[in-house]
Order: sequence, then structure tokens, then C-alpha cells
Amino acid sequence: MTRCSSPGKMILFGEHAVVFGKPALALAIDLRISSAVTPSSQYSVNGHPMRKQHHAYISASLDEAWGGPPINIDTSSDIPSGSGLGSSAAVTVSCVAAMLAAKGRSLDPEAVAMRSFAVEHKVQGRASPTDTSTSTHGYGVLVSPERRENFLWRIELGERAWNMHHCDVPPLQFVVGYTGIHATTGPLVTKVKKLADTREDARKAIDRIGEIVLEGVGATKARDKRRLGALMTENHGLLNSLGVGHPALDALVAACKESSYGAKLTGAGGGGSMIALTDDVEATTKAIREAGGEPIVVRVGCEGVRIESR
Repeated sequence: MTRCSSPGKMILFGEHAVVFGKPALALAIDLRISSAVTPSSQYSVNGHPMRKQHHAYISASLDEAWGGPPINIDTSSDIPSGSGLGSSAAVTVSCVAAMLAAKGRSLDPEAVAMRSFAVEHKVQGRASPTDTSTSTHGYGVLVSPERRENFLWRIELGERAWNMHHCDVPPLQFVVGYTGIHATTGPLVTKVKKLADTREDARKAIDRIGEIVLEGVGATKARDKRRLGALMTENHGLLNSLGVGHPALDALVAACKESSYGAKLTGAGGGGSMIALTDDVEATTKAIREAGGEPIVVRVGCEGVRIESR
């Protein structure tokens, strides 16, 4: 049996805008998904026959990274599905890594990231490699159209290109507020694209989100929590203007106002989760729970994909 695990992620700044060539900053979190590969008489997931419609990411991972005899893939997850915390990326990265490792290959993060993005793009359509690269590399990842300091790798697709960079992550405290509302990424990305194609204010919002990302990188390095919080709150408002917010997310963001530096939705939106930067974890956790969310305290800047057993 070969088992690999990879972390979930939270996007601190830049979701949706990154699809349009703007930068994004994502942090790996200490919630992980593991995938184990064992020989089998048929392609199966957790002992049940594989169904492409139910196991889209795993099935696409087989096409991208396996090409061998039937296997069973056992998965175990700490990440709520549809939470905006990178569950699809983490299962894809852990599956791709486990399949490659089961074929005797060494763990090559760049190769895993490339193949994992191909999987997510196949399943989601217009996707960016932010989630899969963060789940692969871990720590913090700045995605940028230009090559910058601490370069990791470059991913290209047609006319689009993304440069991945390592970012050090200081010991910041975040509480996630999970709405319990499942949101599918693909339709939300399509919704934003339609707005950007037809409305100047949407294009301006995307441009401003790109600026916020770079300002946020500077504030992160400076450990300026007040500035980070202000940028998070602004970013949340811009995402709402792009139509990817949700009343449940707004309620959780508002509930955290008194106990945090700032808060915003994270991920695709439309439900899923929000994040709050705080020094008072207890008060923020209580506020999220009382507003109807599920609080999850996360540690950021965690290790990326790794082989657990071989």
C-alpha cells in the first residue's frame, strides 16, 4: 500500500481574480486528506466500484497519473466537502502523488502540481492552479503572472500562465466559519466571467482584488495584522459585488467584527466558508457558532504533500 497526504488551503486574497491573470495568496492549513493505493480486481474507491459522476477528481487522476492495472483508492479527509478549504485540490494532489509513488517514482512536487492542475481543469473547466499548487507545496503560495522572488514553478495553459512562489507564513491565528452550504466552483467561476465580460465595475473589482493581493503580501511579511484585516474586509466586499457572496457568509463576517482584525469569504463563495484573523480565538469561535456557523480553528503555513507510507 502507498499512502500520501496533502493539506487543504485557505485563500487569503485573490480568489476569482486569479482566473483573470491577477495574483493570489493562499496558505496551506493543518486539515489534510490522505489517499492510499492498493491493488484490486476493479477500479474502486473506499472499497466501492468507481463511478465517474461521483468520483470525478479521482477518476481524472487515474487518467492523468496511473494508466496501470485496477487499484482501490482509500481516502480519508479532515476537510468538509464544499467548504472552500481546498478539498478537491487536496484529494487530487494526494491521489496523484500516491499513484506516482506506487509506480516507484520519487516525490517531485512540480510534477505533482502540474498533473493535479490538469485534473482540476478537466473536472472544473476554467480553473486556476492556485489550490493544487498550494496543496502540493504547502506553507504559503503567491500566484502571479510575473516571475518574482522565491519562484517555485510555472504552469501554462493556452494563453494563460501562472508563476508559483514560496511565501513564508508568520504565526497568524485564523478561525474558519463553515456555513454548511455546499458550493460548486465551476458555475461560480462562470458567473464572474460573465460579469467581467459585460460590466466595467466588475472588471474594476477584479483589478482592485489583484492590488489587494500584493498589498496583503507586504502586510503578511510585516506581520501587520490591522492592515491585513482591513484588506480582508475590503476583499470580501469586492467578492460580494461580483455575485459570489451569500447571506450566511455575510452573517458570519459581521459576527466576527468585534473580535477580529477582519474577515472575508474564502474560496469560490456561494456558501462554503469565511475566515477571520484574530488574537481572540475563543471569542471569534463563539461569535461564529452563535451566528449559525461551524467554527474551525486552523493552523496556517503547514507542510505540503508527503508520502506517509510506501
